[in-house]
Amino acid sequence: MDLLQFLAFLFVLLLSGTGATGTLRTSLDPSLEIYKKMFEVKRREQLLALKNLAQLNDIHQQYKILDVMLKGLFKVLEDSRTVLTAADVLPDGPFPQDEKLKDAFSHVVENTAFFGDVVLRFPRIVHYYFDHNSNWNLLIRWGISFCNQTGVFDQGPHSPILSLMAQELGISEKDSDFQNPFKIDRTEAGVQWCDPGSPQSPPPGFEILLPQPPE
Repeated sequence: MDLLQFLAFLFVLLLSGTGATGTLRTSLDPSLEIYKKMFEVKRREQLLALKNLAQLNDIHQQYKILDVMLKGLFKVLEDSRTVLTAADVLPDGPFPQDEKLKDAFSHVVENTAFFGDVVLRFPRIVHYYFDHNSNWNLLIRWGISFCNQTGVFDQGPHSPILSLMAQELGISEKDSDFQNPFKIDRTEAGVQWCDPGSPQSPPPGFEILLPQPPE
């Protein structure tokens, strides 16, 4: 898969919502429960995309891809926030029934979770861009707060992602036992420096040319 194909695949992930449909009635919000199942499918697609990205083993390609992807992700997040706030959609309220609002809701939940995956797997690259962009900081703070109130992340394998992301980004105070489960120490002898997610600096004499951070 070349760079353009990979970017196209990522944008499909960013822009394709999983709005729930259905008419069943239970004590829980039926539409939200349906959405949670569809969310699980979307999460598997997102994690597969990141696995493929990690396997590129080309730091320059990874920077290029993540640069474009992060800009697209935060554009989707900002547009979706505008739609939801204009319609007074509450994260802990009934699941939206309007198609436009469903899409905006799912875009916020899925892209916030996806950004968390990227942060934890490529912290060095993400910090390089994120730490220079106050608008992104405000957007992801809003996204995390919104997601925490939806009930989507209350249980299951994805429940830790919001807290881990917030701690990695410095949005919330790190727990005494906090550890990014995806950080890999590449400083051991005999291991080539190729992991952009490592928090360590490159070995002496090894220079990585980086693109400029976003405006």
